[in-house]
Amino acid sequence: MRSSRALRARRSLTALSLTFASVCLAFTAAPGAQAADDGGKPAAAGKYVALGDSYATAPGTGEYDNPDAPCRRGPSTYSRLWAQQHSSYAFVEASCSGATTAEVQSQQVPQLTADTTLATVQVGGNDVGFVDVLKNCILTADDKDCIAGVEAAKAAATGKLPGALAGTYAAMKAKAPNAKVVVMGYPRLYTIGGSCGILGLSDAERSALNSAADTLASVTSEQAKKAGFTYVDPREAFDPHTICSDGDAWVTSLEWSDLDESYHPNKAGHRDGYLPLLNGVTG
Repeated sequence: MRSSRALRARRSLTALSLTFASVCLAFTAAPGAQAADDGGKPAAAGKYVALGDSYATAPGTGEYDNPDAPCRRGPSTYSRLWAQQHSSYAFVEASCSGATTAEVQSQQVPQLTADTTLATVQVGGNDVGFVDVLKNCILTADDKDCIAGVEAAKAAATGKLPGALAGTYAAMKAKAPNAKVVVMGYPRLYTIGGSCGILGLSDAERSALNSAADTLASVTSEQAKKAGFTYVDPREAFDPHTICSDGDAWVTSLEWSDLDESYHPNKAGHRDGYLPLLNGVTG
């Protein structure tokens, strides 16, 4: 009898020990099971959303994810390069070639979310018809026609663009209230009296186009400041590398075979121009 009782006691202790060990194992294994459910990936350090027009996408770089896709995105843009350098960030590319402020608001801003920690936006040139101005300057033989078109674009920039940018920035702030927003500016295109000589546009036309970039910078930086956003001015960095400069070009010149490639930052412009400027304000 005593032997049976002792045996039952030992069995009870053994079962209790196994139960306790199972409970301990369950608690110590729980974090591993959660990590497996998350795919074993660490939480993102932040979320970066890139918005903008053709200067924020790939025209000028010659490299595209799909050259037939309308947004003309590619691997060598400053936003892609920043995302590669900061791989712990989640990255959303909303930028699309040809975008106006209205299209950024309707098609790109909705891709911002409350957990967005960084956003870049580069827009405004299409609102004032800068592409048409450039094409007109290329195709006309009369300086006056080119300069008149530039002046009309500058009037649009000081007239309607401030309100359009203010609306875009307000929409961004509403969708991503905690994000650091960096507004990327446009460079000047030409070195006046540089190495181009009499080829292509006249210096009067080149000066007029540069003045349009200055007007865009003034309007855009003012609206960025009012919104509490950070403005990145690329003009000083790009000036030694503009068309007709003696330095390595960061901007594409006229390409008759594809006018849409003309007058955009090339790979060096994104890599050596815009990317260091963006890193300078984001770390």
